[in-house]
Amino acid sequence: MSTPDKRLFLLDAMALIYRAHFAFSKNPRINSKGMNTGAALGFTNTLVDLLNREKPTHIGVCYDAPSKTFRHESFVEYKANRQAMPEDIAIAIPYVKKIVEAFGIPGMMLDGYEADDIIGTLSCKAEKAGYDVFMMTPDKDYYQLVTDHVFVYKPAFLGNAIEVIDTPKVLERWEIENVKQVIDILGLMGDAVDNIPGIPGIGEKTAKTLIQRFGSVENLIANVHELKGKQKENVEKFAEQGLMSKELATIHLDVPIDFDEEGLRYDGPDTEKLAALFDELEFRQLATRVLGTASPAVPKPVSNKPTVGKGVKSSVPTGQTSLFGGAEDTVAPEVGEASETAFDELTPRVRKTIDTTLHEYHLLNTSEQRQQLLKYLKLQKEISFDTETTSIDPITARLVGISFCYLPGEAYYIPVPPQDEEAAYDLVQEFKEVLESPSIVKIGQNIKYDLVVLQRYGVDVQGPLYDTMLAHYLLEPDMRHNMDLLAETYLNYSPISIETLLGKGKHQLTMDKLPPLQVYEYACEDADITLQLKNYFDPLLEKQGLKRLFNEVENPLLAVLGHMEREGVSIDAEALAESSIDLQQNIQEIEQKIFEHAGMEFNIGSPKQLGEVLFDKMQLGGSKIKKTKTGQYATGEEILSKLAFEHEIVQLILDHRQLTKLKSTYVDALPQLVCAEDNRLHTSYNQAVAATGRLSSTNPNLQNIPIRTEKGREIRKAFVPRDANHVLLSADYSQIELRIMAHFSNDATMKEAFQKGQDIHASTAAKVFHVPVEEVTSDMRRKAKTINFGIIYGISAFGLAERLAIPRREAAEIIEAYFQEFPAVKQYMDSAINVAREQEYVETLLGRRRYLRDINSRNQNIRGYAERNAINAPIQGTAADIIKIAMINIDQWLREEKLATRMILQVHDELVFDVPREELAVVQPKIEELMKTALPLSVPMEIGLGTGENWLEAH
Repeated sequence: MSTPDKRLFLLDAMALIYRAHFAFSKNPRINSKGMNTGAALGFTNTLVDLLNREKPTHIGVCYDAPSKTFRHESFVEYKANRQAMPEDIAIAIPYVKKIVEAFGIPGMMLDGYEADDIIGTLSCKAEKAGYDVFMMTPDKDYYQLVTDHVFVYKPAFLGNAIEVIDTPKVLERWEIENVKQVIDILGLMGDAVDNIPGIPGIGEKTAKTLIQRFGSVENLIANVHELKGKQKENVEKFAEQGLMSKELATIHLDVPIDFDEEGLRYDGPDTEKLAALFDELEFRQLATRVLGTASPAVPKPVSNKPTVGKGVKSSVPTGQTSLFGGAEDTVAPEVGEASETAFDELTPRVRKTIDTTLHEYHLLNTSEQRQQLLKYLKLQKEISFDTETTSIDPITARLVGISFCYLPGEAYYIPVPPQDEEAAYDLVQEFKEVLESPSIVKIGQNIKYDLVVLQRYGVDVQGPLYDTMLAHYLLEPDMRHNMDLLAETYLNYSPISIETLLGKGKHQLTMDKLPPLQVYEYACEDADITLQLKNYFDPLLEKQGLKRLFNEVENPLLAVLGHMEREGVSIDAEALAESSIDLQQNIQEIEQKIFEHAGMEFNIGSPKQLGEVLFDKMQLGGSKIKKTKTGQYATGEEILSKLAFEHEIVQLILDHRQLTKLKSTYVDALPQLVCAEDNRLHTSYNQAVAATGRLSSTNPNLQNIPIRTEKGREIRKAFVPRDANHVLLSADYSQIELRIMAHFSNDATMKEAFQKGQDIHASTAAKVFHVPVEEVTSDMRRKAKTINFGIIYGISAFGLAERLAIPRREAAEIIEAYFQEFPAVKQYMDSAINVAREQEYVETLLGRRRYLRDINSRNQNIRGYAERNAINAPIQGTAADIIKIAMINIDQWLREEKLATRMILQVHDELVFDVPREELAVVQPKIEELMKTALPLSVPMEIGLGTGENWLEAH
């Protein structure tokens, strides 16, 4: 048992530094030297608060080693998805270490291990020595270490109080009987942040259920016969991956580090060192708190963030009034029917939220109230609105209600009967004139969702659109853009969470199951917050020169994408079924060949078994391949690709993986995504995901349909016209990024090749290899094509050598010859990097920004990544802008001409149309013209056009 003088606190430094950095990310602390000190300040505040509050007898701070750990040896892709460390954090770490040292606290780090392993080992040893141990971290992985005397100490964050996690809380949180089962759950569900794969199809909820039933990953695998369907298939297929993931998630308790009891004893800070550091960092208030002294004055940032308050009447524009009275009037008591009796009917958790949220929100239940609202809406220049629905899928969602706001702090909710679609349709029609008014700006957060939903009810929202999600996307393309985060970050306001309203897990409700009285506050708040975000973002868009891009490209594209999503595309399910059978036969044939080469049958999907076959039995890889500490080999694609020339079996394994993924991800999955209501496939287009400005898509992800192999290309056969009277038309920009490079660089040689309509790759090969163009071989053209596209992405000699499978020296010579022939390209690249270094961002032709805040990093890898983006982002972003403008212009022309042709797909630089055969002669040349002239460059655009009975044939 521990005693009061034996309380050890162990701090997870990196977790706390990251947490501090992001806490200050929207209101950075910049000192007079231009240094962002937020991460160091936040960490130090947390440390000081801990010392003052808990008065620990013993304390230590643990750091991750900068080198790779034993987990990377087990799984080379471990943490491969993590973004590069922000420059501000890299700068902060040395200062944090100095601050910790100045406080007289030992810092601990060991090559090959992470902080959690060090903390786990010390916790175990300290507990045996009679200590109560508190592991200070926000990381859930530490829950596996909790015992009767070892606790997780979660620091306060964004309004949440300090929480000490003991064994009962762990068991309750994870719904388990034994703390160690946390590891099994983490292993099954995986971790996207650390790139721990887990077992596909198993999230946290399913993992809990399985561990409750089977007790461990090992027992689950041993009893897989008790499972059914896809879950059984996945557990069988990915059993070894699940075991490996459990191992990766396990915090090791055998780190070779001593528990130095006296070294961890806390005796107070070295005030002289601390004062010098606080002075250097300009922590004036902190110096006063800790040392009773002050460092030099630092200008305090002034917040100009608006707040959400009751009756924000000062925000009412001149000449506008509230719906239920003048600017100073109060709300009529009968409006919203929120009497004391009705209010008491609300659930306690919702009531608590409403008690502390100041506003004037109204529930409109009668036709008279709706008509009164309509009268005022028609007078507005702009209105914010939001829909509440039964589903997150806009194609199948039924409307539950609509909220409107045109004065900050005041909003109105109109419930819609979701079970009576005819009545719902009639009610929505009352607002059709307002929603389709070309003179009223419609404001929304992710407004495309609302547009698609309302199309079901005969309303095609018109007029200028203003999406606050897209506004923030242009301002901060690398951030997340959900409304709750934006409200907390920019408005200092935490909205009612959807979980507060609907619950979560198996008890989660849908919006149509709640009475309007419980919904209206939440719905009104969405419309209100959206209007206030618009008022906050609009001046910033103007200041940063982004209004043209926002008003002429991103917002008009919303309606185009909304129409495309609602339209959908026909899928030939029979063709996919045939492809599935064909692929399965191919997969089985490859399996037999693999088994013949291996001389045995084994689970090809098991990294453990595969490694044993390739590296133990067949002795491939030589001295380069080594066994890891867990006894497994790395068998990722990168590893196998380097061994493909050693033995035929390696390429067969890569082919097997490719076909298996093709079958499961597309051939078998696409029919399951077809909507039962119209028998069409409806993908969702995302404007605010890719930082470059490119569109992405989900359900399915059209951008990732493989087209480099014959089998992959055949997937496009399944995309067909709506009927025999229609044909698919494909229109594809030819080499658009190279043409943009020619425009940006103004390279005379490259521009001449495009202006004369020459084969740019053959022309490049002729220049680089110094031969007449007619003597260019296919191999020369292949190499030239690789470097043409590689240059756009800042390819290195090492990268080119890998892609072309040639010596690095030869690759370096090719690159050198390229820049000699195209000197202006090299000048553009150097200039782009220099501009980025000065302003820490680059721009497209239309001013789309890509922020590169790590461009001046002292870390070569981080800096190199930013430099490559400095070259590529303006090119790729301009290509994205061009095709978006083309889509807007084509959609507008088709509707003005009242043609039946519909744009149905957008993939990379390609547009696909469903065209009545009689319209083909009209639309084909016009589409080509509008694509070529979308954004004129100094070199001509070329469009590849094709038609066919399916997408593959058309392309």
